[in-house]
Amino acid sequence: MSDAEPAAERRARAAALVRAQQGADLVVLPELWPLGGFAYDAWSDGAEPLDGPTADVMSAAAKAAGVWLHAGSIVERDPDGPVYNTSLVFSPSGELVHTYRKIHRFGFDSGEAIAMGAGQEIVTAATDFGTLGLATCYDLRFPELFRALLDAGAQLLVIPAAWPERRREHWTLLARARAVEEQAYVLACNTAGTHGGVEQAGHSLVVDPWGKVLAEAGMGEQVLTVEFDPAEVARAREEFPVLRDRLLGIPAPVQR
Repeated sequence: MSDAEPAAERRARAAALVRAQQGADLVVLPELWPLGGFAYDAWSDGAEPLDGPTADVMSAAAKAAGVWLHAGSIVERDPDGPVYNTSLVFSPSGELVHTYRKIHRFGFDSGEAIAMGAGQEIVTAATDFGTLGLATCYDLRFPELFRALLDAGAQLLVIPAAWPERRREHWTLLARARAVEEQAYVLACNTAGTHGGVEQAGHSLVVDPWGKVLAEAGMGEQVLTVEFDPAEVARAREEFPVLRDRLLGIPAPVQR
């Protein structure tokens, strides 16, 4: 993806990639791909409603391919509030069935942290092949979110991102850590190219519940096709039942 590519052309190209995945069960796109994850100056003018141009083309593409589609995220314009970093999930019929507003906003005192509102809801999506737990990019650094998704029934954690190259090792390390912690599949889809002049890490990856990387892309734009058995989640949790030993409360310190 290049900063010079207009949003309309990106949508058309992404839709063609989705349509080409006919026969797949699930297709995942990265974070904020229509405008760019670091393209702060473009967000206000390029924000769109949930029934805007990106949703239109992604709905049609999901229906044409007959797939579940996590269409990455858009800059959502809420007429009654701020803009949000919002993920869109479509059913194989093309219906927009779930949205997730990113909870943890990156940038500290700049960028997304001040330009966007924070989501408030934990979101899962029931599919024919298991329950998806939805998170986005910087969320990956907050394990408490993933424990909440686990408790909500998530078996496959889907994480679109616009993660920069300079922190690529964190991206792959944390994706594997979340898979091991929750004994779940992690489908982590990252951007390639440049966003707002920031080089992206690429390296999308699929990790199984044991932390094994089943497939990993390079730095360039790439389509990963991965076959895996969703039943492995239940097998892993039964064979190594670490989750039953969770202690939900930490005792208060003893005063001496």
